Amino acid sequence: MSRLPDSRRARVVPQNPLRALVGMLMAVAVLYGIEFYDVATPATNLDEYGIQPRQVSGLDGIIWAPLLHLNWPHLWANTLPFLVLGWLVLAGGLRQFIAVTAMVWIIGGLGTWLVGAPGVHVGASGIIFGWMVFLLLRGFFQRSFAQILVALVLFFYWGGMLWGVLPGQPGISWEGHLFGALGGVLAAWLVARNTRPQATGTTPGTLAG
Repeated sequence: MSRLPDSRRARVVPQNPLRALVGMLMAVAVLYGIEFYDVATPATNLDEYGIQPRQVSGLDGIIWAPLLHLNWPHLWANTLPFLVLGWLVLAGGLRQFIAVTAMVWIIGGLGTWLVGAPGVHVGASGIIFGWMVFLLLRGFFQRSFAQILVALVLFFYWGGMLWGVLPGQPGISWEGHLFGALGGVLAAWLVARNTRPQATGTTPGTLAG
């Protein structure tokens, strides 16, 4: 008998926590660098490159919107959840992190472009919502007690943010939050489907060999 490789088992923290933290700090530094450049060079007005719903010229905003923020308070509000949730998503390894983030990024951005309110939508909160929902659901889909426990802690601490998927909050892109969250649901289901041990008559978590 041989055990499944570590990357195939349900982890709750990254295999190399320090390296994952450094990676997320570098990602945060990129966001701060972009905002600093935007503030220091007002003529560029990078926020115009966000998502402009149903405007062909604003379609490429799907790529840029999560990297842009309206102002420093907007970025500050996103920093801690971006750092913590991104670090936890890295528990599945870099390849899974990239796949989950790409799915949330594309679904969140495309959904916002299709149904979003007129204006320009920017901010990393759609990614944050997607990561949050992914982390809340993956433990239930994978039947992992440890991941469910982490999900409960996250829900207790940040569960209130889920109200952000509902309309009616001025200045808030609830469409980005909603579709980012839907991307997280799909990502959690796909990850669980791809990592759940197959029914082979052996003990879960092992392979005959």
